[in-house]
Amino acid sequence: MSDSPNTPVAGPTGAAPDDGSARDFDSEPAGRELLPTATPARTRAAVRELVRPRRGLAVAGFATMIAATGVGLLVQPLLGRIVDIVADHRPPGDITLPVVLLVLVALAQGSTTALGLSLVSRLGETVLARLRERFVEKALRLPLEQVEKAGAGNLTARVTRDVSVVGEAVREALPELARSVLAIALTLAAMAALDWRFFLAALIAVPVQASTARWYVRNAVPLYARQRIATGSQQQQLLDTIAGAGTVRAFQLEEEHTGRVTRRSSAAVELTLRGVRLVLDFYNRLHIAEYAGLAAVLVTGFLLVRGGSVSIGTATAAALYFHSLFTPVNAALVLLDDAQSATAALARLVGVADQPSPEPEKQAHESRPRTAEAGGTVTVTGIHHAYAPGRPVLHDVDLTLRAGERVALVGPSGAGKTTLAKLIAGVHRPTAGSVRVTTNGAGESGDGVPVALVTQETHVFAGPLADDLRLARADATDDELRKALTAVAALDWAEALPEGLDTVVGEGGHRLTSAQVQQLALARLVLADPPVAVLDEATAEAGSTGARLLEQAADRAVDGRTALVVAHRLTQAATADRIVVMDGGRIVESGTHDELCAAAGIYASLWKAWSGTRTTADETPTHHRPDTTTVKDH
Repeated sequence: MSDSPNTPVAGPTGAAPDDGSARDFDSEPAGRELLPTATPARTRAAVRELVRPRRGLAVAGFATMIAATGVGLLVQPLLGRIVDIVADHRPPGDITLPVVLLVLVALAQGSTTALGLSLVSRLGETVLARLRERFVEKALRLPLEQVEKAGAGNLTARVTRDVSVVGEAVREALPELARSVLAIALTLAAMAALDWRFFLAALIAVPVQASTARWYVRNAVPLYARQRIATGSQQQQLLDTIAGAGTVRAFQLEEEHTGRVTRRSSAAVELTLRGVRLVLDFYNRLHIAEYAGLAAVLVTGFLLVRGGSVSIGTATAAALYFHSLFTPVNAALVLLDDAQSATAALARLVGVADQPSPEPEKQAHESRPRTAEAGGTVTVTGIHHAYAPGRPVLHDVDLTLRAGERVALVGPSGAGKTTLAKLIAGVHRPTAGSVRVTTNGAGESGDGVPVALVTQETHVFAGPLADDLRLARADATDDELRKALTAVAALDWAEALPEGLDTVVGEGGHRLTSAQVQQLALARLVLADPPVAVLDEATAEAGSTGARLLEQAADRAVDGRTALVVAHRLTQAATADRIVVMDGGRIVESGTHDELCAAAGIYASLWKAWSGTRTTADETPTHHRPDTTTVKDH
């Protein structure tokens, strides 16, 4: 169990927004608020924070890279020495020592470079791993409404593409960039050591290279940021179209949705092509700098040799030094392309990783020692809620759930039942009003989660069944797992699995039936042991053969707790302590089953319609729908 508010125990969950310039190419749907992107300053600060605990590894890695680069700089003077030996017509034997030294330099540089790259790569991977952990931790705790407003594509693009871009940069670009920068700095220093005039000649290329780098960064940073957003929009449209494929076909909307996918894909492709043109222009400018600098060094060498200031070998070494700069300079500036792309992706990851853990707003949880009355009291006062401005879903709702009371919430579709249930569970925060949860204890230790929500979208994680159950309580013993399964009548089938509670379930594992998945969700509820439980049509998945079994399991799971049950079957409402009827976002009736039937109002009409369509005394067919358990902490 996590100590963060609104932490899911099972199932899916969903702060300055991303650069809105992407809207020039592909406008977002009205009301969409993209997940936050960190500023450049904050991104750099986050990297420093991640590297700080690994300072020793960073120092060792870069010190080794400096040593490797320094050893490699001996190659050019040794080649110059060989040129001088030949120019002076010395005996062939004089070449032996420089050649041996070249071999030793090659071996030393190769070994130290390999070690240095290994250390720098290890540093990058450990930092990236920690960033991934922070990102996933915060992403799972984002308020559901924030994820819904941003769209699943915005989050999945960060989890997939952005993480991949940063990972590739850490594995490939970072070590090579570090080596290239060191090579440039030390090579220029070596040229100055040969003769300061060679150094000045080499600097002729610097203004062109610097202006090229500034021009590239100025254009690349916004371009790559827009490209990331366009890619997220493209993924969001693909997800929407694929998820709603049945509806799209039913209403013959294939052309419209294909057009939307095409437009968003075209926007992403256009931005990619702009990036390609930018890189081509970048290379053209670099070539000008290279040839200008090399020409300056060669002319300087010719003049110095003619004036007797340096030997032919020294001039040769200087020319070789400058020529050797082509590779690291080009690599550094080319890697600047990867660095800008990775920086844009990193800013999007840091933007989510920096999000504060959501804290309860206008809700309270007062823990007290456990008493004989194990439930909690829920007080809903003046609740108003709207998912989009100007479209209210709930209007001035007041409701009190007394400790230990089981309340059924019923009403026609769209009445606001699920919204009220989620507000009480802490999934959403009300637009106005307050939800107060006062508990008499939460778990035996008094520090458990006060409200558990069981919805219709359960996810079974891949792994042993016991681990899936322990999502609700990590320290649960095997005996406690069996007691929880027994409470929801699931122990028999669980122990009958090929390896009992150690059987791998979920994707790639043993397939559980829909009813078994729901029992698993209810068992998690028992393990979480909250004083207040909210069941949002938690047994809706059951068909006629399993309705009674799951309803009994749900009854046992909420036994002794304050419970709000969004009733899918009115048999659940009929046995509740109290029934609350909603219509049009308001509470319109409240009372026991007999009282409401006698009042001949909305509930009486629903009950009459229900009774007339039931196939048996206590069961009815239902549509096939998934179910989930999520524990939310106020």
